[in-house]
Amino acid sequence: MINLSSVKNIIFDFGGVLFEIDYQAPIKAFADLGYNDFAEVFTQASQQPIIDQYESGLISDEVFLQFLEAQVPGATREQLLYAWNSILLHIMPEQVSIVEKLRSIGYRTFLLSNTNAIHVAKFEEMLAEKMNHEKFKSSFEKIYYSNVIQLKKPNTEIFLKVCEWNHLIPAETLFIDDSMQHVHGAEKAGLQAYHLKPGERLADVFSF
Repeated sequence: MINLSSVKNIIFDFGGVLFEIDYQAPIKAFADLGYNDFAEVFTQASQQPIIDQYESGLISDEVFLQFLEAQVPGATREQLLYAWNSILLHIMPEQVSIVEKLRSIGYRTFLLSNTNAIHVAKFEEMLAEKMNHEKFKSSFEKIYYSNVIQLKKPNTEIFLKVCEWNHLIPAETLFIDDSMQHVHGAEKAGLQAYHLKPGERLADVFSF
């Protein structure tokens, strides 16, 4: 359980915290297309430079899709997009409701996600189908996507920039993520940080 006595601001990760994801799904989906080495390109813990570049907004969708086409000759764009997006499962409304409650009682809440333009388009479409997208966005003071701000976790600069842009004191700011390397990055930047473990829910963490 988190001690909130010194916390005024809370930064949430998206995938794995508020949105259910499956890191194994794209590995299987690409293997079904004949690309058996996708696990070497993309995992929860690390990615090859092409993924980092794409999630940092340094290359376009077209360049990234051309990279995938080179790995899976003969696959259609539709098949590649399906495989790439298969990591995205569904929003977790009960998790979002905890964020809404925290904001309603005075905490400043933010979203900080390592992501990319294709995934953003897909999960925003999924959000619109399952819940009011504007209501979701209103749960946060600001939403930051790595491909837009061109910085990625676990780089300490991304945490310091979010604090600088919003006049947050790092020591009064809690960061919650399901990836340990991101938690360590936040801690190095001077934030408080919590690793949300598989199966753990925010209601338990905050005792709501």
